Amino acid sequence: MSFSADQAIEALRAAGEPTRLRVLSLLAADELSVMELSGILEQSQPRVSRHLKLMADAGLIERFPDGARVFYRLSSEAAARRLVETALDLIEDDAFDRDHQRLEQVRKEREVEAEAYFERVAPQWDRIRSLYVSETAVEAAIDRLIGPGPFDRVVDLGTGSGRMLTLVGKRARVAIGLDLSQNMLNIARSNVSRAGLEKVELRHGDIFATRLPAQSAELVIVHQVLHYLSDPASAVAEATRLVAPGGRILIADFAPHDHERLREEHQHRRLGFTDAEIGEWLREGGLTPAAPVALPPDHDGLTVTLWTARRAVVEARGVA
Repeated sequence: MSFSADQAIEALRAAGEPTRLRVLSLLAADELSVMELSGILEQSQPRVSRHLKLMADAGLIERFPDGARVFYRLSSEAAARRLVETALDLIEDDAFDRDHQRLEQVRKEREVEAEAYFERVAPQWDRIRSLYVSETAVEAAIDRLIGPGPFDRVVDLGTGSGRMLTLVGKRARVAIGLDLSQNMLNIARSNVSRAGLEKVELRHGDIFATRLPAQSAELVIVHQVLHYLSDPASAVAEATRLVAPGGRILIADFAPHDHERLREEHQHRRLGFTDAEIGEWLREGGLTPAAPVALPPDHDGLTVTLWTARRAVVEARGVA
């Protein structure tokens, strides 16, 4: 996509104001709500909202509702991103540095809240998760989708209590589970040992930067993790990077819903994902998505969707 002359002028006008440039700099680093932007910029929410509307109308940023809140991010259109990135590259300003320092504080606050939650609920993790949807049905569907294996290497990102490892570990030559919570890893170690699995590695690791080799896993699992993340697209990008030629990824998460209490009570950052959203992220990672599998709740709960995708074998041979 390219801008017409009129579109370029409109976009430049929309960006051509100090606060808006500061907003663009922040959104280039993270998806943020009006409330978060207002706190970082130290400006009122109505004023920040007006700036955001002008830039959204000009196609520089995207607005996406998530439950009762609205978040913003840079446009996914290449021309708009190129314009913004070019403008930001030309700027050196102390105000921008201070904004990003405050952004780091926002991120730390999110991390502290999420970590405190995980540590608090770790002993009851599986019980709490079962309140949302039938785990038996979800696991049976996952079992059917991944098939009998065997798998050379399985990677479970955000392994939690290690349930996915105990489900598929016997089909893997090597299985690796990563999580940021040491308490969760301790529980996973106990569950893996109880299941009699010997070829499982459990590591303290970041889903955004796993430090695992590219295209090294025959199966990558991201089970009920994305809704906790402020940047799920980056997590999917890292997960798809790990998928080997001929290998697959499986993502299990909630379909869009309006259970706002999950955000307040259980630190859910996103209230579900659409098929189109996940599908786009998978394709951006060079994978070919299969048809999603939706699992409606047995009671007044949430629908879980399973998304799978495969990397073509020909990629490894350099065949067009």
